[in-house]
Amino acid sequence: MLEEIPNIAFKSNHIAHYGLEIITIENLLTRKDIIDHDIEKAHQLEFNLLVYYTKGKSKHLIDFVWHEVQENTLIHVSKGQINAFKFTENLSGFIILFTEDFLTAQLNKLSNNEIIRLFNSHLFSPRIQIPSTSNVITYIHLLYKEYTQETKEVNTLKVCDALYGIIFSKLEQLKQYQTFHIQHTDKLETFLAFKNLVASDFTHSRNADYYASKLNITYKHLNVICKEIVDTTAKNFIDAFIILEAKRKLINSTVKSNELAFQLGFNEPTNFVKYFKKFTGLTPNSFKKLHK
Repeated sequence: MLEEIPNIAFKSNHIAHYGLEIITIENLLTRKDIIDHDIEKAHQLEFNLLVYYTKGKSKHLIDFVWHEVQENTLIHVSKGQINAFKFTENLSGFIILFTEDFLTAQLNKLSNNEIIRLFNSHLFSPRIQIPSTSNVITYIHLLYKEYTQETKEVNTLKVCDALYGIIFSKLEQLKQYQTFHIQHTDKLETFLAFKNLVASDFTHSRNADYYASKLNITYKHLNVICKEIVDTTAKNFIDAFIILEAKRKLINSTVKSNELAFQLGFNEPTNFVKYFKKFTGLTPNSFKKLHK
């Protein structure tokens, strides 16, 4: 039996149930309460992650894609995504972990554009190269110092919450400059509705016409929107979504490919194998062995 890829839950040594923690990259290796397997191998997160690299060069895995990182690179990983570190000599930085509940509590403070830019992995790269002139790292240092102080003051939680808000706003501002081409338009609203429909109905249909009908628009109009927003067709977006879902399920459970085929809405396991191999060049079992 292949080794199951772990699903890592949020745990905190400092403020129980608060939903926010900050640690250093160097200390991650010693935090067996957070993760008890080789963190250079793929694992799925049940929380969100911000990783700010302050020194060294390496790579960071997100949903089976390795991203180059260096000094002042920030990586954002959302709940449910596949994550892995690659440790190299002199690598250092900070990791901010936060739960969905903590994030939800922050959402009423953010504009739609901010939420879209930082929390839509289908729209934007998870990698931001922070300019050397930015003072983001100053606030991260303050958050780390506040959070890790031995004696907690009465207002520690409020201070940490405020510092997180500042960091988030700073990052959103930087993301805005890197993603200025996407504005909050009716087309974007339609695309996000399409993405949500795919997430809920992909086991029922892989046909773009189905989703266009659900959105009360034509297939042609849906294609125009997808091409403008994510530079791909509606059908290609659906296929990419399903393949990523299949990859996540293959490595994060003991489910057999035959069983997974039915879970993903395929009538025959052989159809799923052909579909998966068409887009990955591998059979489901070969992919699972590669990432065991």
